[in-house]
Amino acid sequence: MESKTAVKIFESLSSGIRLDIYRMLVKAGSTGMVAGQIASELEVPPSNLSFHLKALVHSELLGVEQEGRFLRYRANMPLMFRLITYLTEECCQGELAQCGTQPSGELDSNPCFRSPSLTSNEAKT
Repeated sequence: MESKTAVKIFESLSSGIRLDIYRMLVKAGSTGMVAGQIASELEVPPSNLSFHLKALVHSELLGVEQEGRFLRYRANMPLMFRLITYLTEECCQGELAQCGTQPSGELDSNPCFRSPSLTSNEAKT
């Protein structure tokens, strides 16, 4: 991942409501959510939500698919994993035993973090 892409992603998440939307869609998984569901759960007016969804789609953090008259949004999980890899690939210069800053158990308990998609070889593709 290029730093330009990472900056674009962080800029798109620099709003509390966008961060809430993204986290909600990560939780929804591959099912995703339609805009009305997101607006209802976050209690955000549709016009305001539309503005934030557009920014997240533009940064490619979200994918959107037309379903009849509804738009279904899904978190772009591969992009999220590439961002995590980008941020951590230089951690401890590859010597995980030297890494003393990892919070105990936080990453170990997250099955997504152990995903094979986090291998550095795949992340660089």
